[in-house]
Amino acid sequence: MFRYILKRILIAIPVLIGITILDFAIMNLAGSPLEMMLGPKTTEAALEAKAIQLGLDKPIYVQYFVWLKNVLQGNLGYSIKSYQPVSKLIGDHLGPTLLLMGTSLLLGLAIAIPLGIYSAVHRYKKRDYALVTMSFFGTSVPSFFLSLIFIYLFTVKMGWLPSSGMKTAGGDGGILDILRHMVMPVLVLAISITGSNIRYVRSAVLEILQKEYVRTAKSKGIGRFLVINKHALRNALIPIVTVIGMQIPTLFGGAVIIEQIFSWPGLGLITMNAILNRDYPVIMGVALLTAVVVLAANLITDIIYALVDPTIKY
Repeated sequence: MFRYILKRILIAIPVLIGITILDFAIMNLAGSPLEMMLGPKTTEAALEAKAIQLGLDKPIYVQYFVWLKNVLQGNLGYSIKSYQPVSKLIGDHLGPTLLLMGTSLLLGLAIAIPLGIYSAVHRYKKRDYALVTMSFFGTSVPSFFLSLIFIYLFTVKMGWLPSSGMKTAGGDGGILDILRHMVMPVLVLAISITGSNIRYVRSAVLEILQKEYVRTAKSKGIGRFLVINKHALRNALIPIVTVIGMQIPTLFGGAVIIEQIFSWPGLGLITMNAILNRDYPVIMGVALLTAVVVLAANLITDIIYALVDPTIKY
C-alpha cells in the first residue's frame, strides 16, 4: 500500500505542474491586469513601471518559472488588487468554504444513500418512481435559480433567514447565527448532491441485488435488513465511493456560484473578484489549491477502495 501511495504521489507531481502551465497560459491569454488600471490620469510611464514591478515585462515562460520558483519556496505572491499575501487570503477564506462544502456533502450523502437503497429495494413501484423523479429535479434545476427561489421565499417573503454573509453585522457571531446563514447555501448544494447520488446508489445496489451470493443469502432467511446492509451495500460502495470522490472537486466549482450569490466569505467569492480584476496571483493560488484537492481526492478514493473491498490488490 505504501509503495502504491508513493507511486501515485510521484505521478501526481508532473500532472500538477502540467495543470499549472495550462492555467498560467489560459490566464495570460485573457489579457494583462494592467488593462484594468487604464484611465484618463494613467500615463504610459506609470504602466511601464507597474509592469516592471509585477514582472509582466518578461516573456510568459519566464513569468511562469519565477512564479513556480516562488511557490516551491512557499510564496504564492501578493494580490495585485489588495496587496495582501495570496497565502493569507486563501487561508482566511478556506475555512468558510470547507465548512460549507463539508456540511453540504455530508447532508447530501446522508439523504441520498438511504433513499437510493430504498428506491432500489422497491424498484418499479410508485415510491421508486417518485424518488427517481425527485432525483432528476435535484440534478436538473440550476443551483443559481434554486438559490434565487430560496432567497425570495425565505428572506423576501417570510423573513426567516438571512440571504448574505456568514454572520450578522453587529451580531454576536455565535454558532446559531452562523447556522442560520448556512441553511440556504447548504440546502442548495445538498439538493444537487442528493439528486445525482440517489440514482448512482440505486443503480449500484440494483446491480448487486442481482448477484448469486445475494440470492443465496436471501434463501438462507437471514432477513432483508442484513442482506441489504451487510451483503449488498458493502459491495455497492465501490462505485458510490468513486462518485463521491469525483464530487469533492466539483463542489469547488459549485461553491463559486453559491458563495457569490449568498456573499459567503469563502474561496468562491475571492475567486470571482480575482477573475473580474484579473488578479493573477490570486487566480493561480486558487487554481493550484483546486488541482491539489482534485489529485488528493483521487488518491484518497483509491485508498478507500482497499478499505471497502480487501480483495483489491494494488
